[in-house]
Amino acid sequence: MGGSDPDVVLYEVRDDGVALITLNRPERLNAWTLALEDRYFDLLLEAEADERVGAIVVTGAGRGFSPGVDLGGSDDPRSFGSLDRRPTTLPLTIKKPIIAAINGAVAGVSLVQALQCDLRFVAPGVRLTFAFPRRGLVAEYGASWLLPRLIGTSRALDLLLSGRVVTAEEALTLGLVNRIVPADELVAEAVAYGADLAANCSPSSMAVIKQQVYADWDADLETSRVRVAGLVSASLDGPDFKEGIRSFLKKRAPAFPPLGQGSNTELDLDNERTD
Repeated sequence: MGGSDPDVVLYEVRDDGVALITLNRPERLNAWTLALEDRYFDLLLEAEADERVGAIVVTGAGRGFSPGVDLGGSDDPRSFGSLDRRPTTLPLTIKKPIIAAINGAVAGVSLVQALQCDLRFVAPGVRLTFAFPRRGLVAEYGASWLLPRLIGTSRALDLLLSGRVVTAEEALTLGLVNRIVPADELVAEAVAYGADLAANCSPSSMAVIKQQVYADWDADLETSRVRVAGLVSASLDGPDFKEGIRSFLKKRAPAFPPLGQGSNTELDLDNERTD
């Protein structure tokens, strides 16, 4: 979907192979709107297609990450979950790793979006909440499917039923986030992590690993075992494996080909994407 407002989300492709995406409505703490969602999704797809990009970092401008839907805006809240729009789960289908640098408060749909990033770094003291039942709403935007898989059913029900606020410190204990980083180092550390992936990890391998993990959420062990056997065989015959071994033995940085030009091991998943 093109034609989205370019100012509500900023985009920078860095020399270290990281695409930095910044939600950019600081006067509203980057509250979620249809225009912001369209632009964010457009940029995720652009980063996925860009051969220069090995990893993606998402953060917010100013004091907040995003407090959820902008209730003071002009968008009809029903539109966010419309089946006529791109799925709100689109980030899960992006083939490159996405790291959320959660710099400030995050809630509702914005928290669900952060959880759809592959890793989450958060500043100390940041507050996170789903808040749905406290607004008379149900668990929206895939939260009821995603959250139990990340932290377990009982913990997910605690957060979804109560809509209570958790701090960054509790979120780390629960497994909602991967690490806590001082606020003034947050984006830099997320970028450094992404740059390491871009420099040293096969784009094809990372794409397949992401697809394996998310596909296996709904697969039994035997299905996963059979599927991975074929993937391993293909990767052992592919150029990325040869380059990985060669660079290791020669003690140099690997020179993996861009995504789509490496080993032909990408999974053929059933969940089609409407870009």
